Amino acid sequence: MLFLPAAALCCLCSALVTMAAEQLIQDDLTLTRRVGENVSFRCGGMEQCYGTDYGFWYQKKKNGTFRVILRIYTNNCGERSRYGHPQENDFLVAKKQNSCELKIEKVKLDHSATYYCNCLKSAPHICLTVGGYFIFGSGTKLSVTDEQVVKPVVSVYPAASRAHLEGNSSLLCVASAMFPPLVQFSWKRQKKNGGEAEELPPAEGEQLELRESGRTIAIRMVDGSDSDTYKYSCWVKHEGGTVEAQTQQEVPAPAASCPPEREPADLPALQPADLSFQSQCRVKLLCLLYTVLIVKSLVYCCGLSLLMILTNKGASTNCTHAD
Repeated sequence: MLFLPAAALCCLCSALVTMAAEQLIQDDLTLTRRVGENVSFRCGGMEQCYGTDYGFWYQKKKNGTFRVILRIYTNNCGERSRYGHPQENDFLVAKKQNSCELKIEKVKLDHSATYYCNCLKSAPHICLTVGGYFIFGSGTKLSVTDEQVVKPVVSVYPAASRAHLEGNSSLLCVASAMFPPLVQFSWKRQKKNGGEAEELPPAEGEQLELRESGRTIAIRMVDGSDSDTYKYSCWVKHEGGTVEAQTQQEVPAPAASCPPEREPADLPALQPADLSFQSQCRVKLLCLLYTVLIVKSLVYCCGLSLLMILTNKGASTNCTHAD
């Protein structure tokens, strides 16, 4: 019994590693409605769920916790049971094509929240005692307001005047003056001599996103080892539509050798906003480093706990034979 928490932690660690690449599909980042209008939240990917009655819809208000609205059948998206949500009579469920929908016929101000779908996914190879783990959609934020939806103003340009070390360059894309404030970034590039633009896959390069009041910033690391010069464009997905912006100048490949460091007097003066931005980047990277170290520690503890369980079980078996 003493090792039960450790075993449960081991199952959780394994499940988190597997869940990182799996989720349900909620295409709408945000939805804006006026009081009295209707709204529908879509959730796709239910075919990967375990069984037929392990689907759920959740509501999370600002500074609040996740609260389950109802449970649904994943095969036909029909309602299975409710859980006493104070607004439960305002919600309906239905199936539309290959997705499940949560509907509100007449929205109110207190419906403003983020709505998530989730379901149980079978994973007996991860933890036999649990038999599965839950996967979530990315969530859709509902804003009930009289404000109009406004597309973002997007600009993108090289984040530094010279190439970074290790053969990489960085691009900075800024989306501002939009409502609602949530956006999603993607990147494309095109060769200098023409040709079709190609989308950069999410796994290629590193991207850091920072959110401030009134704007969202994405920094993308790109491979600069290719001898060709590319033009990069930033695509920003928003409720009001998708906006594209290209770099103000071409991004050349870095030289084979690193340029000499310039004296501080040669560097352009940094504005307070630039200093604040660099500080935020350092904090984000430091948090990422600590997260990796914590995960490594948890994996080590899981393995050690499992080894102790097996050792203890073997000792108990030997004692039984001895008696």
